[in-house]
Amino acid sequence: MLPACLRGGFVLLAALSLVAPAHAEKADRDKPVNFSSDDAGGVNYETRTGSLKGNVVITQGTMTVRADRIDFKQNPDNSLSATVYGNPLSFRQKKDGSDEYYEAYAQKAVYDGQKELLELFDRALLKQGNDEIRSNYISYNTSTGAFKAEGRPDQGSATGPGARVRGTFQPRSDAAPGAAKGAPGATPAPASKGAPAKAPAPLKLTPDSAIKQ
Repeated sequence: MLPACLRGGFVLLAALSLVAPAHAEKADRDKPVNFSSDDAGGVNYETRTGSLKGNVVITQGTMTVRADRIDFKQNPDNSLSATVYGNPLSFRQKKDGSDEYYEAYAQKAVYDGQKELLELFDRALLKQGNDEIRSNYISYNTSTGAFKAEGRPDQGSATGPGARVRGTFQPRSDAAPGAAKGAPGATPAPASKGAPAKAPAPLKLTPDSAIKQ
């Protein structure tokens, strides 16, 4: 039985990177902010703010934001802050010191470049490699890699995840369960000559309809 404060929803606190911190690319804020859209009539070059509509794309270094509408500003430290709307919108940014990217999708997002905090609302999906989290609310600290996911009711959509948090963490490649180096009783599987070992099939999220409430 869940405590009363968690009934009707679920809260998950964790870090997407289980091996090393998932810092976003630190050099991005030193790069120019580039934007394009069908309607850029709300851009103010003096205040460095803008309201863009229609096939909006904003980039800064390795960060790319795509959406139907973005209200944004360039902060004094040159970082970007924005409120983003799309069906869905998408964020993508490279991890610092790595070739990997994190990706995020939702109906609405609020990004604070100074705090390095991304909040995702409604049908949200956060991915890093093959690891992923789905919920109706996800907050992600791009500096530390830590995230919080909360189950919330769907907002006018029958296709959302509902008041549940769902996620997948893939097995670590260097520590398969039951086969740790030197583990008692662990017997290595014989290798077939001339035949490469098959990689395990990736785990998939279980659809909501397949889980008994």
